[in-house]
Amino acid sequence: MGKLLVIGTVAFDAIETPFGKTDKILGGAATFIGLAASFYNVRPALVSVVGGDFPSKYLKLFRDRNIDISGLEVVEGGKTFFWSGRYEHDLNKRDTLATELNVLSDFRPRVPEAFRNADVVMLGNLHPEIQMQVLDQLEAKPKLTVLDTMNYWMEHTWDSLLDVISRVDVIAINDEEARQLSGEYSLVRAAAKISQMGPAYVLIKKGENGALLFHEDRIFFAPALPLEEVFDPTGAGDTFAGGFTGYLAESQNISFENLKNAVIHGANLASFAVERFGTERLLNLNSAEIASRLEQFRELTQFDFEVQ
Repeated sequence: MGKLLVIGTVAFDAIETPFGKTDKILGGAATFIGLAASFYNVRPALVSVVGGDFPSKYLKLFRDRNIDISGLEVVEGGKTFFWSGRYEHDLNKRDTLATELNVLSDFRPRVPEAFRNADVVMLGNLHPEIQMQVLDQLEAKPKLTVLDTMNYWMEHTWDSLLDVISRVDVIAINDEEARQLSGEYSLVRAAAKISQMGPAYVLIKKGENGALLFHEDRIFFAPALPLEEVFDPTGAGDTFAGGFTGYLAESQNISFENLKNAVIHGANLASFAVERFGTERLLNLNSAEIASRLEQFRELTQFDFEVQ
């Protein structure tokens, strides 16, 4: 069984979309990544921090999903990271209503000894210095290290961000972030420039328009599956990352051809996550549904044509 080390937030979210709103619900990058990866034959481990207000039922939920939480610090008397956001009818755009770092403000990651030789490491969106602290605790070079980041770190922690980018194999960012990081409008040029910073693979997510994977002079495009219902896109990117890294940790194959498969697996799981608020859909998802939707991806993307 492959080992997947996940660094990121375990949090409370409060979400409002045109289709409804929630009170505080389970969220956070590491949560979505871990839950998505748990559908594969891997052992995910979460490295994060929560406060004493974090319900024990959520800790049990992680354990029931075979997710290792020995690296999940619980600060008694502290409050868990909280984010609140509102989406308009264009679900690609959101307004942040509240961000409360709480225990995350003093977080120092501690990688469990059993995962310091993880096969795949997923560095979820956090301060680059925290991501570096995780890499520094590893005892062996992983088969693959994947980085997620965002424009805030590009604007406020540029040097630290470049340091961590230079140490990873894959960087996964959206198209706006790719343009900001590279200074190039063309995503092809942006990917080439970013790859010069260190990563062998550049994965550019385009939301409902799919994702692009770049490696040397090769490009792969994966569409997003057209859906009847899109309820809440909050965890879609992290669910994508969990499917992507979970599949790779299980298969132990990091060739370009297999990373293409991983992109499809990530997009597949992300298509479920958006159908309900927060983690609800992932918690009520089964392997038969996953396999059936993978077949839909196959039918969507495979066709024969003649070149004359």
